[in-house]
Amino acid sequence: MIGFVLLALALVASALFVVTASKPVYSVVGLLANFIALAITYLTLHAEFLAVIQIVVYSGAILILFVFVIALLSSGVKPFAAGPDRAPRILGPALVCAAVGAAVVVVAALLTPFAPEAIYGLTGQADVFGSVADFGNALFHHNLLPFEVTAFVLMVAIIGVVLLAGDDGPPPSRRPKRNREPIAKPGRERIAR
Repeated sequence: MIGFVLLALALVASALFVVTASKPVYSVVGLLANFIALAITYLTLHAEFLAVIQIVVYSGAILILFVFVIALLSSGVKPFAAGPDRAPRILGPALVCAAVGAAVVVVAALLTPFAPEAIYGLTGQADVFGSVADFGNALFHHNLLPFEVTAFVLMVAIIGVVLLAGDDGPPPSRRPKRNREPIAKPGRERIAR
């Protein structure tokens, strides 16, 4: 229980650091700490597969994508002008949303029966929380349609990015004009008129 409390504090602290950091690169470092703490939380639940996927997919792929986006968007651009401080106006709705979310989690936890026999077991066994078989069953049987729709949406997004960012050369009106002067051949000098 003490380990879970420490991990929960690390998750909340790193998430707060992500949204309050002064520079985007610092936010990415905080997000990395959050991903690692979440992977350790999966390990405490004996969900080794989910922990490895958390590190490989999120820390390895998504986080690197964020780093590249930050690097490409901020190159050669002057700093943005600071706008008005809107944080005090957000505090009230944020507290209401947090209270409603906490109430939903508490009610769901009280109404959900706890089945420890489905959680604990060897990692490779089927019907064990976090096992590869259980993950595959949930992904390809119960959630097949959302999985396929997500793949289709990602494919459409990739095609859209390629079409928007594709380089088809300069527009016809900006093409450089060809030089109409004859090229002098070696050994012959141009005669001045």
